[in-house]
Amino acid sequence: MTTSDGQTPEVTEEHIERLKENMEKVEELSKRLVEVMAGKTPHTPALDGPNQELYARAATAYWAEAWQNPAKLMEQQVEYWSKSVLNFAEAQRAMTSGQVEETDGAKPDRRFSNPMWETNPYFRFVRQQYQTNAQAIRQAVASVEDLEAKDKQRLTYFSQQIIDMMAPTNFLATNPDALEKAVETEGQSLIKGLENLVSDLEANDGELVVKLADESAFEVGGNIATTPGDVVYRNRMMELIQYKPATETVHETPIVLFPPWINKFYILDLKAQNSLIKWVTEQGYTLFVVSWINADSSHADIGMEDYIQDGFLTAIEEVKSICKVKQVNAVGYCIAGTTLSLTLSLLKQRGDKSVKSATFFTTLTDFGEQGEFTPFLQNDFVDGIEEQVNRDGILKAWIIGRTMSFLRSKDLIYTPAIKSYMMGETPPAFDLLYWNGDGANLPGRMAMQYLRGLCQSNDFVKDGFDLMGHKLHIKDVDVPLMAITCETDHIAAWKYCYHGVQQMGSRSKSFVVSESGHIAGIVNPPSKKKYGHYTNPDLKADADTWLKQADFHEGSWWPMWEAWLKKRSGKQVPARDTGDSDHPRLCPAPGTYVQVKANR
Repeated sequence: MTTSDGQTPEVTEEHIERLKENMEKVEELSKRLVEVMAGKTPHTPALDGPNQELYARAATAYWAEAWQNPAKLMEQQVEYWSKSVLNFAEAQRAMTSGQVEETDGAKPDRRFSNPMWETNPYFRFVRQQYQTNAQAIRQAVASVEDLEAKDKQRLTYFSQQIIDMMAPTNFLATNPDALEKAVETEGQSLIKGLENLVSDLEANDGELVVKLADESAFEVGGNIATTPGDVVYRNRMMELIQYKPATETVHETPIVLFPPWINKFYILDLKAQNSLIKWVTEQGYTLFVVSWINADSSHADIGMEDYIQDGFLTAIEEVKSICKVKQVNAVGYCIAGTTLSLTLSLLKQRGDKSVKSATFFTTLTDFGEQGEFTPFLQNDFVDGIEEQVNRDGILKAWIIGRTMSFLRSKDLIYTPAIKSYMMGETPPAFDLLYWNGDGANLPGRMAMQYLRGLCQSNDFVKDGFDLMGHKLHIKDVDVPLMAITCETDHIAAWKYCYHGVQQMGSRSKSFVVSESGHIAGIVNPPSKKKYGHYTNPDLKADADTWLKQADFHEGSWWPMWEAWLKKRSGKQVPARDTGDSDHPRLCPAPGTYVQVKANR
């Protein structure tokens, strides 16, 4: 075997002996592995894959097509056989001659960046045959015609998961990087990798959740989430943080920001250079941020109405009381933006004008199109989630995290797993990935209300979402609003966000598409001068036309949003210190709720 730089490593008897010694350490680690797997609490099998009926329908449709058009099936099979034989013949010729033909110019794949995938006949054959198999599977799935659109989308998604899972880079014997490192380190990389694997399994009660970041490198409130502030109110649902002013005067109307409770709020305050929270205070605003509970089984019966009553409505009232104002400007991010929409409908029906304007970050309100989540929002999966929720009382963070990760499995599952378990590398000290792994559990009742009533039934834009004695509807959202969406967002696709905003009742709407994705498109400070954004005041057209006719602006959308917000934030008043006589400072930001780790 040659190394990636083309050199042949020297393997002596001494190296072999040390390699054997390292391999003996596997026995001890194997015992730990057996113990943790034996103690694993089983979860509902429906969480691991679609109902077999999907594959049965696909197989029926495939063979029906083959029966009607056998020539098509034979053409596909002959093409597959031909490529497989050619791959083998080329490998044989290369082994005999010692020469390998140049690549065919296929699209680069980072998984196969090691030169040995090209220069070594064995690895070249493995790569080529894998790519041939992958093409055959995609071709077979594409040829299935007599399936409903959702079933076809799900079949395409799950077949791609199989393709990605079976990549040769995922297996030691067919991964030249891992094999090279094993020889170079005399097997120590494999020992370290097994230690990483066992450690991850032990940390998650036997569930395989790949650790993405070095957790020892970060401390919430220490080197991340450090913008000065105080918790000024606390109840069973949330802590309300008021941030200290950074200017001598502030706008009269305060901002209350509601982050998603699927994750923790400090994504908006990772470090000073990219902290939206810090930046807002520097623009002269009194900013409050909600930090939600991390649910456990005692929160099983908490529903969407509790988030609205004890979260949104309570926070708004407490902010009004502290700042001695009648209105606030509200911001909702992701699921909190969806719930802010529900809250605004409720306030409209009650005749309450406490919210002066609303800003939505990557917010879905119309779930008629489910995008990349379609594979997971059908009854087989949701039924499985409900069964698990009924057992645990909560929707556990690892289930949510795993689902999100499988939408980007190459980057968030397989590549990190290879580096950690086969290469024995320590995960990087990356604050964003640390935050990504610091998830939150969801109350069981709330999770099912959201999945059934909003995601599946789409009640909010149809006949109305029944909650708190009201039938909440999207047309009731009539305050001045701005929606910030992200061009490559795979969680809340901007086109679907756009459909929702179009149906809102407000006469004053602004819609923005930022470059990049669900996080980077929002956490996009002006100082970075990185991602631009699109604007277009005409919201009557379809989404594609809107973008085609939109104006592109270099740089962050933050200053544009602040200019819009300034017009709705009143006069300047002396900067407010945190809390008041009725709202003592309970503890410094980022508070205590954010420190609670999710149950495994």
